Amino acid sequence: MSTTVKIDAADIAARVSGYDWTAIEAHLDAHGWAKLPRLLTAGECSAIAALYDDTSRFRSHVIMARHGYGRGEYKYFEYPLPETIAALRTALYTRLAPFANRWNEALGTAVRYPDAHADFLDRCHQAGQERPTPLLLRYTEGDFNALHQDVYGEHLFPLQAMVLLSAPEKDFTGGEFVLTEQRPRMQSRVEVLPLGQGDGAVWAVRNRPVRGSRGTYRVNMRHGVSRLRSGQRHTLGLIFHDAT
Repeated sequence: MSTTVKIDAADIAARVSGYDWTAIEAHLDAHGWAKLPRLLTAGECSAIAALYDDTSRFRSHVIMARHGYGRGEYKYFEYPLPETIAALRTALYTRLAPFANRWNEALGTAVRYPDAHADFLDRCHQAGQERPTPLLLRYTEGDFNALHQDVYGEHLFPLQAMVLLSAPEKDFTGGEFVLTEQRPRMQSRVEVLPLGQGDGAVWAVRNRPVRGSRGTYRVNMRHGVSRLRSGQRHTLGLIFHDAT
């Protein structure tokens, strides 16, 4: 049976616009990530999580243990994306593109991102990156996601997003979202993101600029999920570039 998720795209855009983006950008600059509290309601989270069993929505199904990615599973959506997910992807990209351009300028990277997400996807598709990358992830007891970076081809948007669809301490325990940051000639730093059901997060896909006493340097970022101790955890992942 097909599960329907219908949330007006204008409502999603208004929610995204309603955040304090000056504060979000400052947190991204300082820490490489930022939280988007209550991006989706509990009902919306449940409806999106329920899509996981609708095979018609997805282009592929990945069992993580088979590839050394950890334990758990995820599915990549097929085009056309569900309306809510497409609206989230577009609205977040629109806010993040100018910030991504500023990061690239600070890193001395020549690539710049257009204002419209559709134009950036055209760039990806012309280079052979035509497969959609938004995904649903499912973890059960004992599952985890090893530290990694979501790079799918030559064209890469430097930020990505997620929404936690399940309720910590109610639907699952453990399963914290983890980021690591490796600075030159320093030990890695670890952060655990404090997320509740419906909260979103934005973070660096691979690198971010950090200002130091000798100028700006490049920090390497990875992310993952700690071991689930009980229950079941669903997450919506939003990557803004498509895959080869």
